[in-house]
Amino acid sequence: MTFPRLDLVIPGPLDQRTGGYIYDARMADGLRRLGWSVQIHSVTGAYPHGDAVARTSLTETLAGFPSKTRVVIDGLAMGALPGPLEECRERLRLVSLVHHPLADETGLDAETRDRFAGLERRALAACEGVVVTSAYTARRLDAYGVEPSRVRVVRPGTDPAPPAAGVSTPVPTLLCVGTLTPRKGQDLLVTALASLADLPWHCICVGSVERAPQYAADVRKLTYDFGLATRIVFTGECDGATLDRFYDQASVFVLPSRYEGYGMVLTEALARGLPVVSTTGGAIPDTVPSTASVLVAPGDVVGLADALRGVLAEPHGGQRRAHLSAAAREHARCLPDWSSASRGFADALRSLTPDGDV
Repeated sequence: MTFPRLDLVIPGPLDQRTGGYIYDARMADGLRRLGWSVQIHSVTGAYPHGDAVARTSLTETLAGFPSKTRVVIDGLAMGALPGPLEECRERLRLVSLVHHPLADETGLDAETRDRFAGLERRALAACEGVVVTSAYTARRLDAYGVEPSRVRVVRPGTDPAPPAAGVSTPVPTLLCVGTLTPRKGQDLLVTALASLADLPWHCICVGSVERAPQYAADVRKLTYDFGLATRIVFTGECDGATLDRFYDQASVFVLPSRYEGYGMVLTEALARGLPVVSTTGGAIPDTVPSTASVLVAPGDVVGLADALRGVLAEPHGGQRRAHLSAAAREHARCLPDWSSASRGFADALRSLTPDGDV
């Protein structure tokens, strides 16, 4: 019996603890459980900008695949490098996995944003199909000239989890999970919390401080400038077991992102019955139900502070958290698990590249 084969191309090692890499790893593992032969190919170089090393690595990797190989390329690895894809588009069956368009990253100047958009449009045109993680991102691809018939939405799975014990604690703990980068908006969170110093709370920010070191340093400095260094803790990147403990201790989950292509940490919070305070950036309103969350406009520090005060300040904050928590647990029942997400991914690949499982 011949099992389906997939070659997955990613930038750098697969064990990086960001939402995109975790999604890639879980899908690869899920496909293997379904009987697929999955090979991971880590390309080197600087991404997403795509330097000479990256171009050479991607070109050589693609050149090494036999004709008609089904290849899924993470969008971070290919978005700025259409050339290698265009060279082999007739020989290989290419599928792009787009977590969010490169041009949607926060902090890009207009020239860089336009350059990314043009390059990614070419790269996507060289692929037979595109897998995205949200309906929002599927809609965004219309601006890149990708026909809806070439797009499949495969939402991330969510692991079942017990209710967070910290929801009902007298001194609420806020949990924010995300790499310290401008898009995640931790600077907005610190600034908002500065106006809530009169309330009892503690905040834990989990996420790498190494991917955007200057931004991370600036955010940490803000906590000192506002006199919040003892109330806001930056843990850095942590393993799954440690992150589970932080979720369990939390009373409210807060994600001040300026933009999300999906937001896996949001559904992880919902699975634990955590009230969510976040923004309307990107796919977040599609990911989090209004019944379990308070969402404000991206970049609205005053709105974010007001939303947090509403779930922290007594006498009504505790009741508000309890109401949102119950809605979060109810919504979590309909979230896909990783097994069903993997089946959806397999179905997407079969429909986008239907000619033989090689």
